[in-house]
Amino acid sequence: MRSLLFSVIATSFVASSAFAAKYEIDKAHTHVSFTAPHLVVSKVKGRFHQVAGAFDFEEGTMKLQDVNVTIKTASLNTEEADRDKHLKSPDFFDVTKFPDMTFKSTKVEYEKGKPEKVEGDLTIRGITKKVILEVDYKGAVTDPWGNRVVAFDAETKVNRKDFGMTWNKAMDKGGFVVGDDIKIEIEGEAKLASSAVPKKK
Repeated sequence: MRSLLFSVIATSFVASSAFAAKYEIDKAHTHVSFTAPHLVVSKVKGRFHQVAGAFDFEEGTMKLQDVNVTIKTASLNTEEADRDKHLKSPDFFDVTKFPDMTFKSTKVEYEKGKPEKVEGDLTIRGITKKVILEVDYKGAVTDPWGNRVVAFDAETKVNRKDFGMTWNKAMDKGGFVVGDDIKIEIEGEAKLASSAVPKKK
């Protein structure tokens, strides 16, 4: 009985020590950008300035789970005021009615022990679709202020019409003003949440 009890305690300890820790996205060092085809031969680029989120990550095993991200649609910026106003209108993001776009992970695939693909539910304008983020885990470091930081890049492509953004104008010689396939890119850092940092005794 004693050996059985010891085995249970030991197993519980090993399992608990391998639990993933909560990381929170560092808003000051995370950039969410998008690229849209424009006039058939060109592109328009922009970014969202307000992003928040968190995920669970175990550095030793590089196990990633529970990725949750929220982006404020009204924070988009393409460096052109009239275009931004149009993108915020009901023709596109309709930011008054749908102030948030969200991503929630449902599955993570690994390559050589590192997270490579994160499948999840992307919600824009109240419409939810499955997307796959291609992830490049950059590593983890401790910054000069003692914060544990992980860095990552991610990207995906979506069809804007899948999310109800169907506005367009035909061009005289064929094609349309705005293309359908939008590339989304993320360059990010996340810090170990304060609640996950062991308290000093």
